[in-house]
Amino acid sequence: MKNLTEIKGNWNETKGKLKQKFAILTEDDLLLAEGKQDELIGRLQVKLGKTKEEIRKIISEI
Repeated sequence: MKNLTEIKGNWNETKGKLKQKFAILTEDDLLLAEGKQDELIGRLQVKLGKTKEEIRKIISEI
């Protein structure tokens, strides 16, 4: 299972796949700033109504 640090290198590709899978997500929802991974996870939790672990699993599976 990938963690967010591993995904960061391919974030543009991952971001595109997340937007395809969840059309409700916007570019602003998927901003990944240095050191702000928890903030990103929090935004996705609110937007998708999922737990932190569910979000991490979705991201790692993409």
